[in-house]
Amino acid sequence: MTATPHLPPGAAGGDHAAVADLEGAAPGVRRNRWLFGVGTVGRDMVYTLIAFWLIYYLTEVLTLSNTTLGWITAVLLGIRLIDAVLDPIVGGLVDSTHTRWGQFKPWLFWGGLVSGVFTVLLFTDTGLTGGQFVVVFCFINLLWGIAWATHDIAYWGMLPALSLNPSDRESMASVAKVFATIGLFVVVAGALPFVDALMAAGPSQVQAWMWLAVACSTVMVLGLLITILGVRERRDVDLSGERVTVREMWRTVTRNDQLIWAATAFMLFMFGNGLTGTFGPYFFKYVYGDAKVFDTFVIFVGVGQLLGFALFPVLVRRLGRPRLFSIAVVAMVLGYLAFLVAPRNLLLYGACAVLLFFLASNVMLLMLVFQADTIEYGQWRLGQRNGAVTFALQPFINKVSGALNTAVVGVVAIFSGINEAQTPQDVSDGGRLLVKLVMLLVPALCIVASWLVWRRKFVIDDAMHTRIVEDLAARGDLHAPVEHPAKT
Repeated sequence: MTATPHLPPGAAGGDHAAVADLEGAAPGVRRNRWLFGVGTVGRDMVYTLIAFWLIYYLTEVLTLSNTTLGWITAVLLGIRLIDAVLDPIVGGLVDSTHTRWGQFKPWLFWGGLVSGVFTVLLFTDTGLTGGQFVVVFCFINLLWGIAWATHDIAYWGMLPALSLNPSDRESMASVAKVFATIGLFVVVAGALPFVDALMAAGPSQVQAWMWLAVACSTVMVLGLLITILGVRERRDVDLSGERVTVREMWRTVTRNDQLIWAATAFMLFMFGNGLTGTFGPYFFKYVYGDAKVFDTFVIFVGVGQLLGFALFPVLVRRLGRPRLFSIAVVAMVLGYLAFLVAPRNLLLYGACAVLLFFLASNVMLLMLVFQADTIEYGQWRLGQRNGAVTFALQPFINKVSGALNTAVVGVVAIFSGINEAQTPQDVSDGGRLLVKLVMLLVPALCIVASWLVWRRKFVIDDAMHTRIVEDLAARGDLHAPVEHPAKT
């Protein structure tokens, strides 16, 4: 079916009551809200372990030389970019999946299991050094990325299939992000104490990090099982993806202009925001001068994120998406500048962290629901629904931004001198300034750029999304498939 090129007001005959009923008829919203959300606690524990602590593990635990770290940084960046390009293909496979267990759940189970195995291998001492270590480590990292994409795409691709109602999507995304923050907070704050406790019991530092990977992977699989067994997808309307070829898959992505602009804004934001978090341990060890303070600082980060995710439905309802995004960006820039010029004081840094991560959590949820709305837009414009392919851009964004974060940290670690420094005194004033600027000033610029892209290019608002759903319903594109009895 070919979509009309423009969407006139009242395209579906103005039957707003019917559309409201269609959007609000999703069964078990409250049940799904919690059982869907809890499934990402362990997932975010594992992702945080890789995105946040893996570079720390390489520089501070394995103490790689500058040469080896340089090769790892370069090769990982290339691998992550290749891996990210494969994500839409994985999304196409998810969209083409139709089993008795549904479209998403098989990928959640097997993807979670396999990525958990590779997570443990990344933190396992292979005994290799030099070029052999680089090759083996990067190959395992590539396999981890592909396995991670399968359940990450399936998880977030399931969200639009649970409800058409934007409010339902916002509330489910909010709860999921609260659970995600719990997982992130547990690993960011608990990794070093966990490792220290295990080392006190006998294992070496490298072995302790491996057991941390085992623990995170186990929680991930158990959490995914709760979602798999508990969540019920909506069956009264057809929200499943359609089988696509690779060519059709790329057409889905490249011809959905709103998806491209939403993804571009998201990429800029995630890259900037990720730099702040990834540099945290280095900032407190080499700039602040006390690595142990970082565990306390993380409490402020966690409080800010949890409050942001929890209050997002209230804020977006009162302010609306455009105003909330604009206020958040202005306040974040001011927060970064305050952090940059603040004197050496943990409470001042903590106050800035609460503000920054409270606002960042709201922007991340806005980006998520923007992306969800582009699914109906793409279905309306291109004539087919591809939710998993659309949400394949989320792991693509996470991987590319994470790869760029790791590359920037690796380069800054070498040029600032912190990679080979034994104590904070071994780092020059110029090295410490470089860390602060990349940690605080670059993110502020990226976040402003993200807002500008969204402001100028993204046009889907609540009214337009409602009209799109009306038009899809009138055309019959949201009718549930008819189940015919099996022939004997």
